[in-house]
Amino acid sequence: MARRVRRIFAMISAGDWQPMVDGMAPSFTYRFHGEHALAGSRHTTGALRAWWERCFRLMPDPTFRVEEVLVTGPPWSTRVATVLTVTADLADGSRYENVVHQFVRMRWGRITEVRTLEDTLVLQRALDRLAASGFAEAHAAPITD
Repeated sequence: MARRVRRIFAMISAGDWQPMVDGMAPSFTYRFHGEHALAGSRHTTGALRAWWERCFRLMPDPTFRVEEVLVTGPPWSTRVATVLTVTADLADGSRYENVVHQFVRMRWGRITEVRTLEDTLVLQRALDRLAASGFAEAHAAPITD
C-alpha cells in the first residue's frame, strides 16, 4: 500500500491527478481543512475533479515529495497516514512550499475518507499573494457539495 501511495503522488506531481479520483469509493468524503479557496468537503467525483482543476490552476506543476507513509489495518478497514512536502511555482511568480499531513481510510482498496491538513497560514499567505496579483480564484468560495 505504501508503494501505491508513493506512485499516486508521483503521478499527481507529473500532472495526472485522475488516479486519486479513480481510487475513491462510491461513497466518500474528501476534506481539506481550513477556510480558503481549497478548503471544504467533497463527496462526488465531479466536485473532486473541479477541486483538483482549481488546485492546478492556482499552483501549476506542484511536486509532492512523500516523506513518510504509515499503513495499518486489514483490507476492509485500512488506514494510511502520509507526510508530504509540496512545492510549486505559483502563477504570480513566487515559490510555494508547505508540509502536508493526509489521513486516509480505505475499504477493500477504495478510498472512503481523506482528511488533508497543510500549514494553513503558509497556504493562506500564498493565496493572498495570488489574489493580489489578479488571480481572483485564490479567494473564491471553497468547492463543496
